[in-house]
Amino acid sequence: MIFKRICKITFITHGATVHSLEGIICDTLKYPKLNEFGEEEMEKVCEYLEKRGVAYDRIYSSPAACCTQSAQIIAKMFKRKVDIIDFPNRNHGEWNGLSYSDLFDENGPSLIIQKPNNGESFEDFNKRVSDNIDKLVNANKGNRIILVTSPEIVQSAIAKTLALSPKSQFRNLIKTGSLTQISYFEGWSSIIYSDYVPL
Repeated sequence: MIFKRICKITFITHGATVHSLEGIICDTLKYPKLNEFGEEEMEKVCEYLEKRGVAYDRIYSSPAACCTQSAQIIAKMFKRKVDIIDFPNRNHGEWNGLSYSDLFDENGPSLIIQKPNNGESFEDFNKRVSDNIDKLVNANKGNRIILVTSPEIVQSAIAKTLALSPKSQFRNLIKTGSLTQISYFEGWSSIIYSDYVPL
């Protein structure tokens, strides 16, 4: 049986930053930018995309500086513009600036699915990601697109496709500088590959 694909999204996580390497939670849009290792990661992503020779109709980016900087590197190779969309990472409230390891050591890893003070609940975050993906798919019927975003948003996109519980969702490791591809059909989606890091 052949299914008619509506849209294919290649999710590309931003390159490494000083915060991502240290496991620091950061909701700030303007900081941090890519470090040297993050720039190297994006160069490898570009090399991989160039070798594949696949044409993409549009390139989108979440608004955080590390995402837009990563997207500009990719867009330069494709000689295309970047559409920055309102697709921010989860609002972690009082956890912003803390490290995941410290939070987990004190409270256990299941804390991450709780709602932080002045922050966004896991359920609200997942619904927002799901709604934004639906909008992207509907606006790009028949297209192949790139979305440069954060690992946490990719985790949520995968959870939507696989119907993962919140407890399972955050255990799905998504690294910086990685690619995840999902095909969207009418009412369902399928993961083509996940967390691929070009060598």
